[in-house]
Amino acid sequence: MLSRFGIYFAFAAMCIFFAAINPLFLTPGNVLNMVRQVSFNAIIAMGMTFVIITGGIDLSVGSILALTAVIGASLVRAEAPILPVPVAIVIGLGIGAACGAINGMFITRGRLAPFIVTLVMMTVARGGAQLFTKGRPVTGLLPRFDVLGSGIAFGVPVPIFVLALVVALSYVVLNWTRFGRYIYAVGGNERAALASGIKVRRVKLMVYVYSGMAAALVGLMLSARLNSASPILGFGYELDAIAACVIGGASLDGGRGAVAGTLVGALIIGTISNGLDILNISAYYQQIIKGLIILIAVLLDKKD
Repeated sequence: MLSRFGIYFAFAAMCIFFAAINPLFLTPGNVLNMVRQVSFNAIIAMGMTFVIITGGIDLSVGSILALTAVIGASLVRAEAPILPVPVAIVIGLGIGAACGAINGMFITRGRLAPFIVTLVMMTVARGGAQLFTKGRPVTGLLPRFDVLGSGIAFGVPVPIFVLALVVALSYVVLNWTRFGRYIYAVGGNERAALASGIKVRRVKLMVYVYSGMAAALVGLMLSARLNSASPILGFGYELDAIAACVIGGASLDGGRGAVAGTLVGALIIGTISNGLDILNISAYYQQIIKGLIILIAVLLDKKD
């Protein structure tokens, strides 16, 4: 029971600890703010979960985020909007899907290691974002586009609703569809999955497409939140996403992972950052603490 629900106990204990030290931690305003901040990492982590379950890794999500953000933002600048907001969002998601498809093609058809392929995409997409903007941020976006990142509906930030939608979709796909069973099968034993008739290449391709789209969605949300998009946006996001998956119980060897675990993993990372911010702990110490937590999670994974 402890191995199955330990992460939930740890999250609850962490919340109780920070609330006991500072009563401001559990105030509605702080909780909503924390979950809104977590939503960006959690959405990327949902796509990363699909990839990790198949035994892969995606280091390019931060750069895909930046590339999508600058292109999407350039289409909805207030002074000269090129396309309606919904169309710009669809194009942004398409860019993420295309980048993910390129990753998947080189991994499946080219038989290259996911680490190498996504590392190359990380460099290329980041360079593409810098080339597109000539190193300058895109600013002054349409107010109706800003709703995606900073809007409030029924007293709840819009990014939280987007996160709920992505979590629900990811859960349904992984747990209630044949494709979800194929994802676990590929990660558990790729040769056996291939022998049983599963189209392994297609499954791997699609999980990288999904990861790319999740990163693109966050790129659009962040640019809407900031009312600008910079080519340096998203640095380090891939590490936080991987951390959320690992803390949530996903195995880097593939075959294991869950949407609920990844969500709690992202919440734990966000809780640590928020709680330490309230306690005025230096950001440098926060990075050290996060690193140690990831190390402990990996060690526990190896002991299973």
